[in-house]
Amino acid sequence: MRVVEVTAFGGPEVLSMARRPEPEAGQVPGKVRVRLKAAGVTVADLRIRAGLYVAQMGMLRPPFVLGTDFAGRLLDPVTGPQGTLPAGTPVAGFEPWYAELTGQGTYAEVIWAEPEWLAPIPEDVDFTAAASVPLAALTAAQGLDQLGLPPGSTLLVTGASGVVGRFAVQMAAGAGLDVIAVSYEGDESELKLLGAKECVPRGEPVHVLRAVGELAPGGVDGIFDGALVGTPMLAALQNGGVFVAIAPDRVPVTERGIRVEFDRARPDAARLTEILEKVAARELVTRVADVLPLEEAAEAHRRAEAGRRPGRIVLMI
Repeated sequence: MRVVEVTAFGGPEVLSMARRPEPEAGQVPGKVRVRLKAAGVTVADLRIRAGLYVAQMGMLRPPFVLGTDFAGRLLDPVTGPQGTLPAGTPVAGFEPWYAELTGQGTYAEVIWAEPEWLAPIPEDVDFTAAASVPLAALTAAQGLDQLGLPPGSTLLVTGASGVVGRFAVQMAAGAGLDVIAVSYEGDESELKLLGAKECVPRGEPVHVLRAVGELAPGGVDGIFDGALVGTPMLAALQNGGVFVAIAPDRVPVTERGIRVEFDRARPDAARLTEILEKVAARELVTRVADVLPLEEAAEAHRRAEAGRRPGRIVLMI
């Protein structure tokens, strides 16, 4: 089968097409095969490829296959949290790349998957949209769980224009939080439609902090750091607030009684099923920025690194 390998740590040029044996039924006890139709390109993929997370990768070194988000069809029937799903069922999920550390990601035609990773895709959601949802939506949902803020609290979401940040804004607003969104210029109206109460422009932390201070003079109750800013944003929190980081190298040291949490998303088939149903019902909005063939994975990374992309870049397989 075709895969895209990281041949060395570096820029997008280190991504290369390769051939690996296709998995055969029953080879890995407890796992089933999924023939992929789409795979999302995430910020974590870019940072792993660049060598920024070597310390979290144990002994794993190139060549390996990147990729977490996926959508495709079951090749094997599976009994899991969502009941029995027959072969051929459209499913989506994400592979917990760091927990597995097998180097066998989703930039591939066929993957092995645990039943608890897999959520059926509703009829009204296509494969590209489904592949844009799992990691981002579960990161947002589980991060909000870790924040544990009661309704009426003020939450600052950095990176609100991004894929994870957009889900965080929508879910936080749905939970009754007052959201201040740090956004790209021009995104304010859309983010307010998605639930943000106020927006401040993205920029250097000192400028963001000044703008947030005008809206919340006593400090915000919580921060969801979707932009991976880290320590500089602590100044926006009131004493005893809570900060959720989503990258292992952007976890600040606590101060002033602030609770700091690291949000590494965990597969949750039941919750992802609910999220995909909300996407189908237009109760949650996802966005696909670009769709490229698997062979153009390097170009997908270049586009992702070039700057702002209004949504997830998806590889068609």
